[in-house]
Amino acid sequence: MTAVPVSYRVEGRPGAPTVVLAGSLGSTLAMWDPQVAALGEHLRVVRYDGRGHGGSPVPAGPYTVDDLVDDLVGLLDTVGVERTHLVGLSLGGMVAMRMAAREPARVDRLALLCTAAVLTPATAWAERAALVRAQGTGAVAEVVAGRWLTEACRLAHPEQFRYLVDMIAATPAEGYASCCTAIERMDLRADLPQIVAPTLVVSADEDPSMPRAYQQDIVDAVPGARLEIVRGAAHLASFEQPDIVNALLLDHLTGDAPT
Repeated sequence: MTAVPVSYRVEGRPGAPTVVLAGSLGSTLAMWDPQVAALGEHLRVVRYDGRGHGGSPVPAGPYTVDDLVDDLVGLLDTVGVERTHLVGLSLGGMVAMRMAAREPARVDRLALLCTAAVLTPATAWAERAALVRAQGTGAVAEVVAGRWLTEACRLAHPEQFRYLVDMIAATPAEGYASCCTAIERMDLRADLPQIVAPTLVVSADEDPSMPRAYQQDIVDAVPGARLEIVRGAAHLASFEQPDIVNALLLDHLTGDAPT
């Protein structure tokens, strides 16, 4: 499939090293709002809507993870970046892993949040794609957003929960379902030993979608990778615990990790 020109936003410090933020299934680039100010003090920040999401085109599916990587490569070319730091959460982390293995010259440092190299059972993703195609993303929005935030956060900040429900529900059904198929068919385990970028893996201690075992498998396979646990967070750890996540990202992306 041909790469699509994704919708993106460039912020932060002009002339500084670039970090690209790749988001979750069902999200827009707004999911990274809590990161922009902190990262932007030190880095040029590029965030984008994945294909089929937000303001990006919605080509007919199904999609593959390599399709999503092709879009990311095109984005780097568009914004004039030969080599970037790359941060991905969930589906964005899957894209980031494949990008780092497939295009090692384009990735400097890598941060993988609440993600997995393979997700089973694959049938669950086929079923979700079928449901969304039949009933729209509104049919899954509340359940999915319920996994993004802890119960404590949902109760204390119902407006944040509703904001995320609405974000998911606004995602085009074809884009969401086609990305479900990409996850269904994905197995990145053979890619992990090929990743040479210094890699931070972040796990959320209350993530019901991708618990710590998935991130531990990544750390065990990527040479030199390290694992950090974020307490009091579910799947969208960067949104629920931004101060903690931002500190981890800044330490990894601007610190003394080898390049």
